[in-house]
Amino acid sequence: MRILLSNDDGVHSPGLQALYDGLEGLGELEVVAPDRDHSGASNALTLNRPLTVEQHPNGFRSVDGTPTDCVHLAVNGLFSEPFDRVVSGINTHANLGDDIIYSGTVAAATEGRNLGLPAIAVSLVNDGHFHYDTAARVVRLLLEGKKTLALGPRCILNVNVPDVPWEDIAGFRVTRLGHRDRAEGAVPMTCPRGKERYWIGAAGQGSDAGPGTDFHAVSEGYVSITPVHVDMTRHEALSSLREWVDDMTSGEGH
Repeated sequence: MRILLSNDDGVHSPGLQALYDGLEGLGELEVVAPDRDHSGASNALTLNRPLTVEQHPNGFRSVDGTPTDCVHLAVNGLFSEPFDRVVSGINTHANLGDDIIYSGTVAAATEGRNLGLPAIAVSLVNDGHFHYDTAARVVRLLLEGKKTLALGPRCILNVNVPDVPWEDIAGFRVTRLGHRDRAEGAVPMTCPRGKERYWIGAAGQGSDAGPGTDFHAVSEGYVSITPVHVDMTRHEALSSLREWVDDMTSGEGH
């Protein structure tokens, strides 16, 4: 099994190294990750300039681009041998609920899925202890599963792991995405040259965070595993939308 590892925290992230160490011996591992932190990059591709790839002494490769760039290049040009799957992480912080819209970690996994590969995004619900080894063990367990999991096209697994030792993990829960409250306001500041600048405010707390959600699972010490389908169509709204459009355009000669 050939596994491509990537992330959004950068090629030197301890979470990426822990993931590599935790999966050693499971298959042939290749690492292609951004050369710096690209948290919040979502699914951005770099289309306005060529990209530079650098190989590091430990064999990891870095790209001066986004997480999506890294997976795209790795699958579509850097290697002659195909990959069997993509694993993105271990992200330094949680990717729960609405976080996945912005997450470069999830984006690297979805790019793998878009290119036809099963993919997992894994994040540590960090409380300052940095138990990356726990998250790596979770991923290994998922990859070693005896049964083949068929999620269907355009679907990945989004995994969030409590920041605790392995023996303190309460178990595993299959969850849905919760939702956050509105983010906190932008934080103004003044730069040394007297110009006004802004920091993006912190993410909101979980508003839809009850039983069954990823928020609830990790709050109770469980690993949250959420199937994420990359199809933003609101299928339930199609019928009423057709009726609305038909009513709006009736008599217009269409």
